Amino acid sequence: MNILLWHVHGSWTTAFVQGPHLYLVPVTPDRGPDGLGRARTFSWPDSVREVTPDQLRDAPVDLVVLQRPHEAELAERWLGGRRPGRDVPAVYLEHNAPDGDVPGTRHPCADRSDLTLVHVTHFNRLFWDSGSTRTRVIEHGIVDPGHQYTGRIPRAAVVVNEPVRRGRHTGTDLLPALSEAVPLDVFGMRTEGLAGHLGLPADRCRGADLPQRRLHPAMAERRLYLHPVRWTSLGLSLLEAMHLGLPVVALATTEVVEAVPPGTGVLSTRPEVLAEAARRYLHEPEAAAADGARGRQAAVERYGLKRFLADWERLITEVRS
Repeated sequence: MNILLWHVHGSWTTAFVQGPHLYLVPVTPDRGPDGLGRARTFSWPDSVREVTPDQLRDAPVDLVVLQRPHEAELAERWLGGRRPGRDVPAVYLEHNAPDGDVPGTRHPCADRSDLTLVHVTHFNRLFWDSGSTRTRVIEHGIVDPGHQYTGRIPRAAVVVNEPVRRGRHTGTDLLPALSEAVPLDVFGMRTEGLAGHLGLPADRCRGADLPQRRLHPAMAERRLYLHPVRWTSLGLSLLEAMHLGLPVVALATTEVVEAVPPGTGVLSTRPEVLAEAARRYLHEPEAAAADGARGRQAAVERYGLKRFLADWERLITEVRS
């Protein structure tokens, strides 16, 4: 089966393309947002093939996975007039929690009868207003990086992209107080200079933009994983941290309360409770390792790749029937 999808979310796509199909990923000369082509920092199988818009015009396509509102028009144009949902089976994959007038935010695909809207968390489906559109939830799947945890570095790993720009959404404003409890290593995109922006000593909050191949080993060396995010979809970095074996200290918001079961970390809406939990893990490495091991087991069971791919196979069969 030939599945057309754009390279939008590298981590999610890395799991999706482990399936048994041929995955057609558009590429343009500038490799811009609508034509990134194959990932350069993630490991994708040979079944992921770059295709130009001209090549797509006559390409056999069995399913279109839309991920952004403008992709429906783009797909119809590049597929030579074949419209997703009418001429080619289609699903719309929504990666994000709603924004704006929550919980009244209308989804761009609301009241559509020609496609299925797929959410990555039950929280997201609950909060988006999808009208009469058929919806499904397929929870994340993770390519298991293995139990790499050592916790030898007494600092907390935080993974967030663009923490300065995203501000309160990602809990960036909470980092100064939390850094008093545990020194922070913030990984992600555009994290350099974060300490200066927050007015923190460099040793209390270090930013590092690491390539993907170095991120997991670096996370696994830290004593705990800190997730101060207020409002976003369930971060794949949190699930990856659990797979690695890190104990989790996180705000009890959005889908996190479902993903992190008791005995694998500490969840709270009170930052002072998170700070105390971080201090405990900092000074009790054996407790940190034990909670992290339980967290890994829970994450592998719920967010394993086999379950994820099986869920998608069932939906693909349903959509194409």
